[in-house]
Amino acid sequence: MDWNFVFFANSILLGVGLAMDAFSVSLANGLHEPRMKKGRMCAMAGIFAAFQYLMPMLGWFCVHTIARYFAMFEKLIPWIALVLLCYIGINMLKEAKECEEEAACSSVSVGFGGLIVQGIATSIDALSVGFTIADYNFSMAFVACLLIGIVTFFICMAGIEIGKKFGTRLAGKASVLGGVILIAIGIEIFVTGVF
Repeated sequence: MDWNFVFFANSILLGVGLAMDAFSVSLANGLHEPRMKKGRMCAMAGIFAAFQYLMPMLGWFCVHTIARYFAMFEKLIPWIALVLLCYIGINMLKEAKECEEEAACSSVSVGFGGLIVQGIATSIDALSVGFTIADYNFSMAFVACLLIGIVTFFICMAGIEIGKKFGTRLAGKASVLGGVILIAIGIEIFVTGVF
């Protein structure tokens, strides 16, 4: 592969495709926290972008070092994503129910640990992208993964912003909708990964 337009276009399009799960989770986070400040939005999008960069890079590294061990792990990816996203989604549903019962509950933000779990869950399927870029040398793999991360950042910022707008309008139902979205994403990753 050469450093040409096709390389950059493929990397950007790969980034768009991989960012869709992170976009949906960002949308859910925006719904859950409609008054989120810009700094927090950037940090949240940055976490998703970092994982979308790291996972394909880790996959590339695995192909060049421990490929046969990674092949065994690849079968677990849909299961891991399902468990992590359903766990987060169910917690959001529980929080929404508790807030409904208390009547005076403000939006509770997702903590740093929750964001890390979301980042792993939405990017774990990107590990296999390392196989698709296996013929790249290190610098090309680095740039391709960096472009994936940059694209993810901007897509997640858009997702959070859209979620915030709808979150303000939906008020108390935002956490329920966000939880349902996360569970649906987990199921979608599982179904497409297993079947």
